[in-house]
Amino acid sequence: MAESIAFSRTAERAVIYGELLPQIESLIADETDLVANLANVAAVLKEAFGFFWAGFYLEKDGQLVLGPFQGPLACTRINMGEGVCGQAYSSRTTLIVPDVDEFPGHIACSSASRSEIVVPLFDVGGEIRGVLDVDSERLDDFGPDDRAGLEAVAAALRGKF
Repeated sequence: MAESIAFSRTAERAVIYGELLPQIESLIADETDLVANLANVAAVLKEAFGFFWAGFYLEKDGQLVLGPFQGPLACTRINMGEGVCGQAYSSRTTLIVPDVDEFPGHIACSSASRSEIVVPLFDVGGEIRGVLDVDSERLDDFGPDDRAGLEAVAAALRGKF
């Protein structure tokens, strides 16, 4: 029974990502302010999926610094290579963590966060600029559909950096 619930949630998410992407692209198309765009994207993701936390960390002076987000209080600065965000940034690859308590070096900004996905953000020249971070209160809440959907959102933001 649990497998069918997880499959159903995943199937629903794929559809939602497919419907959201054109809306996000339209929302950010004519806006040139990065903070405004990231704030709206974080709000859209939180509203659409009910994620515990959705937001951005941007590279500044060799650290990831908290950017626009939706959710409870967050860590303000993360060193490169530390935690899920710092490792996703350093590796330039999406990381899915089914259980944050099992991730070596996880930075617990909130004890309510149980699983996490972090997607690197690149500009049009391929330079990494930050990460999109999404947390869930449920264990093993992210899968291939989330990776594909959130990577597509990150790709839509490339021209805004």
